[in-house]
Amino acid sequence: MKLVKSLLLGSAAGLIAVGGAQAADLPVKAKAVEYVKICSLYGAGFYYIPGTDTCIKLGGYLRAEVALGTNSDFSGGLNVSSQGANGARNRLTNYYTMRAREDLNIDTRTATEYGVVRTFFDGVFSWTTGNYVGINSTSGGTAYSGTLTAGPSATGTSAFNSVSLYGSGSGSVNGTDGNTSAGSLGVYYAFIQFAGFTMGKAVSQFDAPWTNYPGNNFDSLVGGSGTVTGINQFTYTADFGQGVTAAFSAEDPTSYMQAGNVNLAGASGIGLVGGSFGTTNNSIGGSRSPNLVAMVRVDQAWGLFQASIAAKDNHTGYYGSNEATGHPDDKWGWAVQLALSIKNIPTGAGDVINISGVYTDGATRYNFQNLAGSSYSMWGSNGAAGTYGSVGFAFAPDTTFNGAGTSQETVKTWGFRGAYTHNWDAYWNTAIYGAYAGVSYSDNQKAGICAAFFSASAVTGIGATAATNTCNPDFNVAQLGLITRWTPVKNLTFSADLNWTHLDQKYAGNITLPAAQNAGGAIVAGAAKPTATYTLKDQDTVTLLLRAQRNW
Repeated sequence: MKLVKSLLLGSAAGLIAVGGAQAADLPVKAKAVEYVKICSLYGAGFYYIPGTDTCIKLGGYLRAEVALGTNSDFSGGLNVSSQGANGARNRLTNYYTMRAREDLNIDTRTATEYGVVRTFFDGVFSWTTGNYVGINSTSGGTAYSGTLTAGPSATGTSAFNSVSLYGSGSGSVNGTDGNTSAGSLGVYYAFIQFAGFTMGKAVSQFDAPWTNYPGNNFDSLVGGSGTVTGINQFTYTADFGQGVTAAFSAEDPTSYMQAGNVNLAGASGIGLVGGSFGTTNNSIGGSRSPNLVAMVRVDQAWGLFQASIAAKDNHTGYYGSNEATGHPDDKWGWAVQLALSIKNIPTGAGDVINISGVYTDGATRYNFQNLAGSSYSMWGSNGAAGTYGSVGFAFAPDTTFNGAGTSQETVKTWGFRGAYTHNWDAYWNTAIYGAYAGVSYSDNQKAGICAAFFSASAVTGIGATAATNTCNPDFNVAQLGLITRWTPVKNLTFSADLNWTHLDQKYAGNITLPAAQNAGGAIVAGAAKPTATYTLKDQDTVTLLLRAQRNW
């Protein structure tokens, strides 16, 4: 009996134990899995952010490129002052510039009773070849050290010749040891769109839709506006249907749209050779008014037409170093641009012609856009007999004035650019493109500039005389290019972009650089050019940009 009782109790205990184990293993009810859903409202690539009614799209590209014949990834090699020894054409000039870049953009959109709320961000991470330039010396000699400086604003205080390393970032350099923490971060676009308003950093409403690129990769085309990295703005856009829109915008000019307000009282001959108007080159005052922009666009199946106009307040500092010296009154400048794109042309499917033309009066950056610049200084070996070589230089600010009591005068420019792109097949296309821009000074402005040109100063003069030289600061820039692209698979493109740039300057004769260059002559010393006689002459440069880019 005891045996039976023991067996029964043991069996009950076992059943209880098994039952407890099974109860412990019962699954707890989990929250429903919320899968990412496709958002078809705004085109391919959008998804709903889980738990919200906001759609998001991630995109970008990775780019590797090399530019041959320039110290700058985006320039054609005409400038000494702003891009190191770019125009020196000697041992200080880079034969190539390399860059690696990753772009990331984030596009979000939410439907509301007021319409779509959109935010857009585009940032780039870049690593770019550094470039070098000699800095002015008080001791002479030709030895160059490896001094690192913060960028093109550095002037150098050492009594010895040194080298400035222009790196990839603002305020920092890549370094020469492959420093992996260097490079640069750029914010191209960051804006909100709501109920017809655009608020933040976006392409200027003045620009044609192709900005600097009617058919090219080369960044530095003259002949039109091009805020390719965005400009801070507050804009309202009205949509009238059938592809007809109009925009009214207040845009911040301080970063990209200031070509300079120049006090000619600070001009010097040696400053002109460096592509500026001397040591007191820039007399821009603090910001007072945004640029006011209006645009009308017709964008339909046949192509696009756009008309843009902009007004710019030129607000200077003082005539001298303090308030008591007084200042010129503000002077408003303006610019107008027409752009045309023709899509349906008989040469092939997808072929397109893009052209634009611009006129500016006191608003030079709407023609000589930020990546092209409006300051040129380039040296060559093709001087007249008995000279060391040749030099060409030019400069186009927004306005000039000439010392105490004088008013601002605007500088007038005009230009155009365009391209024709032909698709050979689904994998290959070629574009031919070009640009042309001109600058015109008034007789009064020429008198002030030529006073510096003919200065007899032993320190800042250049040995020019009315008997042997012609002084005319007007100039033109012509550009012509050819680009071919190969896309072997979707979103992977290899391209070769060959560009020729010609500086047509109007000075003539020979000049002799001063022996004492320290006061105002740092630009020439930076080019490592000796005291010698040079021919004033037009200059040319050729740049080849090779690029591989994978979009995603």
